[in-house]
Amino acid sequence: MTTKPLRILHTESSCGWGGQEIRILTESTGMLARGHAVTLLSCSGSNIDRVARGNGVPAVALPIGRKRPGALLALRRWLAEHRHMFDVINTHSSTDAWLVAAAGATLGGMPPVVRTRHVSTAVNNGLGTRWLYLQATRHVVTTGERLRQQLHRDNGFALAHMTSIPTGIDLARYRPGEAGAARAALGLPGRPTLGIVATLRSWKGHADLLAAWAALGAQRGDWQLVVVGDGPQRANLEQQAAALGLQDAVHFVGNREDVERWLTAFDLFVLPSYGNEGVPQGIMQAMAAGLPVVSTTVGAIDEAVVDGETGVLLAPRDVAALGTTLARLMHDAPLRQRYGAAGLARAQARFGSERMLDAMEAVFRAALEPRG
Repeated sequence: MTTKPLRILHTESSCGWGGQEIRILTESTGMLARGHAVTLLSCSGSNIDRVARGNGVPAVALPIGRKRPGALLALRRWLAEHRHMFDVINTHSSTDAWLVAAAGATLGGMPPVVRTRHVSTAVNNGLGTRWLYLQATRHVVTTGERLRQQLHRDNGFALAHMTSIPTGIDLARYRPGEAGAARAALGLPGRPTLGIVATLRSWKGHADLLAAWAALGAQRGDWQLVVVGDGPQRANLEQQAAALGLQDAVHFVGNREDVERWLTAFDLFVLPSYGNEGVPQGIMQAMAAGLPVVSTTVGAIDEAVVDGETGVLLAPRDVAALGTTLARLMHDAPLRQRYGAAGLARAQARFGSERMLDAMEAVFRAALEPRG
């Protein structure tokens, strides 16, 4: 029996760039490759709109960046004309989820809505929010099982109403390589390298990392720290690095589309987040590249990193413990190799994008079934 292709509409109100936007595009391109029809509706002038168009994803830009009457009217007008072109709508951020729900409440014939919940921030228990999650949304997807359990525990959402689907990555793209050759190709000094790949937001823990890096002093030896990513905290972090005298020990290289080359250049990966995480893609990419990982117990990170097996997990914001752990791994190459090999095996078994696409497709098809 032939399965009918799906017609999927993704909505995203964020104008920024990070793991959430990358997941949406990974899903979109993956579903297109499977023969489904996909459209991305996002904020005018957003990064995700620009990148989607560059990657062949059909895209629509509307002024939906804020919960304003004008945004609601623009989205409602568009949905009134186009809603019958889609089988399912997948919302992603709070703003677009609310706008889609409000518009849909005044329109007939709306497709079912699936909400993907990417972060671990608390959800309030107000009547409006409960309506949004339980009535206006047919099903909720979380990017980690811990996030699903959190919504069940703190908000009373039924487990049957939610499915945990971790983000998948392209295992052919992210894989081990020769660090020395990668550093040379990227123009980095030929020194051992600690790396972080993350949007420069406060909760990603870059400031804690710089503090720990400075405190290590001579223990750093000839190691260098490479910071891949950009974001609202960049100026503050560069000022902090300068104030700590780290100019020669830290390289800020900005956003990079060839992240896999930078991961290959690293010997050790770190992400000291202290909030708002699901399962960060940077961690999964690092593990697929065969890197040992130092991170924290925030969100669903422990669903990727196994403490003492593929890396080390620390309490968030413990700068002293972060420095001690980094020093231990920097000076123990066999331990790094053991963690990296175990991480690679875990990534290959669990993190492939096809697993994510299979699971999302199943959720979308289930959402089309009549409510019992």
